[in-house]
Amino acid sequence: MTGIKTDVFCSAGLILPDVGARQINVGGWSADSLYGVRFYTPDGAPGVNSTNMWEEDVTSVGLQAPRWYPSAMMMANGSILIVGGEDGSNGVPTPSLELLPRAGPALYCEWLKESDPNNLYPYLTVLPSSGIFVAYWNQARILDPITLETRKMLPQIPGSVTEPLSGRTYPFEGTSVLLPQSAPYSDPLTILICGGSGPGIATALDNCVSIAPDAPNPTWTLERMPSKRVMSCMVALPDGTFLILNGAEQGVAGFGLANTPNLNAVLYDPAKPLGARMTIMANTTIARLYHSEAVLMDDGRVLVSGSDPQDPQFPEEMRVEVFNPPYYLNMNKATRLAFTLNNGIESYGYGDTITITITNGGVPARVTLLGAVASTHGNSMGQRTIFPEFSCSGATCTVTTPPNANVSPPGWFQMFVLDAQGVPSVARWVRIGGDPGGLGEWPEGAEFTRPGS
Repeated sequence: MTGIKTDVFCSAGLILPDVGARQINVGGWSADSLYGVRFYTPDGAPGVNSTNMWEEDVTSVGLQAPRWYPSAMMMANGSILIVGGEDGSNGVPTPSLELLPRAGPALYCEWLKESDPNNLYPYLTVLPSSGIFVAYWNQARILDPITLETRKMLPQIPGSVTEPLSGRTYPFEGTSVLLPQSAPYSDPLTILICGGSGPGIATALDNCVSIAPDAPNPTWTLERMPSKRVMSCMVALPDGTFLILNGAEQGVAGFGLANTPNLNAVLYDPAKPLGARMTIMANTTIARLYHSEAVLMDDGRVLVSGSDPQDPQFPEEMRVEVFNPPYYLNMNKATRLAFTLNNGIESYGYGDTITITITNGGVPARVTLLGAVASTHGNSMGQRTIFPEFSCSGATCTVTTPPNANVSPPGWFQMFVLDAQGVPSVARWVRIGGDPGGLGEWPEGAEFTRPGS
């Protein structure tokens, strides 16, 4: 794929909710790249390579402020929120927020200024209460979705006993996910952040912290990990568990700034009691430090790749690996659940019914919706795990989509059905919530594809 005109190094991304499921990529590391807004419309299929090219014209569609290491989030109203960054490689901070498509000037944020340079790639999510959660360095707050001003400060994020100034975002770089939401969505959403590091000798953190921001008196809960981790990856799995892997036990994010690779994988199961949620998995022999990644594939396996390209101690790694989660131990491909979407419909509103047909005689025990993710530097932009209400009559099952855009912002989801052993089907992609911001009609210009809303 080509068409990129500026440098995407350390940018942000999202999968758009338009009918084309376009990918948007924003920011970069120098010159025009800092303002870059790039689009890609997928046109491949299983076994068939994509032929479309990226589309970009920074002179007609660009950011208002220079942003290297920013974060992006899909808002409930269908707009895109862009937060933070720096003006080029190790440059001065860009302590502001802005919206795409452009809606007014960038909003200056003193809290981003004060926490520079430890707040890059902040963690963002829409809360069921409608607020916007943001975590950066060792701080967190809730923003008003209309004014984007601070609605509520949350308690300081714990670090380590020896280094209270440890942080969770780049360059200290932990990783964050949203724990599962289940119908009827009455429990507050919980955010989990694992690992990180701190100043000085930069010993990586050996803990995860979690908080339910919408709870009446939210506090952070700390859980020990089996080992220290900085620059790790965390992947949501179809059964509601999370795979933690990659990274190092010492250092911070950046080229050649970490050592002692963490070769072990850990499974985190939020359904288990606190203190018993982490299970040690298999080891790899490949050091994956800065710029490593892990991605869930449609068949339920995890694709693991990447490494630091400028580390003389651990040379750049071109091999990729596949991790088989524990549910693969129970898999019998002959009886693995399979399903079709009735009438091939892929787009649904809130509170809609998705009708599916189980095609191999099995009985689903669970249905999972996993939000489309654009992941980098420990930030899984768009990640969300939802267990919706469903019922079956014979081979026909009905699934009720989430009730509103605060519970689940508009977007594309991998839909899995799971059997009683937790083995997932191969995913089908569905769109929930439509495109309320009209992103499918944006941007204007003959050089851009507009797939429709």
